[in-house]
Amino acid sequence: MANSSDPAICAASLPIPVDLFLSKKHPDHVTTSSGDFIFRLSRQSLKSSSIDKIVLHDAAAAAGPLISIHRVNKESWQGFKGDIGEQDLLFKVERTLNKLRRTEFKVFLVGENSDDSNASLEMKGFPFQRSCTIYKGNTIVAQTSLMHKLHQICVRRGRFRLTIFPGTVDPSLIVALIVIFFDGRI
Repeated sequence: MANSSDPAICAASLPIPVDLFLSKKHPDHVTTSSGDFIFRLSRQSLKSSSIDKIVLHDAAAAAGPLISIHRVNKESWQGFKGDIGEQDLLFKVERTLNKLRRTEFKVFLVGENSDDSNASLEMKGFPFQRSCTIYKGNTIVAQTSLMHKLHQICVRRGRFRLTIFPGTVDPSLIVALIVIFFDGRI
């Protein structure tokens, strides 16, 4: 995992929300408000199969990969601990609604539910507006929003905020889920 002094890790333990940022300028990095890199993404397209892979790294890169995300098909993904293979499955994600303006996903955390019909987390939002909310039951775990400025009529979609609320969900997992939600749209 990332360094314990990183703001992203502190999100799970502090009683206040933590903001991270994603942008088109740096599509492979997640930063703090001061511009420091927290997480790094590497994308791989595997020609031998239909699975695309995104690997989430600690920005310090001292530790190995945190989570590798495999696109199974157009509507589902799997997340694995590290990048050593497929034996350490952390989660499965299935798109349940894909309309022009609204997208929804169900997230199944491995080991948390023995019944596959109940999702551990849900993601709902509007990709074009860079809006996504992650729920655990009725509780908001994280959400994204565009960077609004005073006196700005047209809001740019090139940079947006990820707010992680305090709780028990690992910030690297939240970042991985946001990457899946905006897959190909950042």
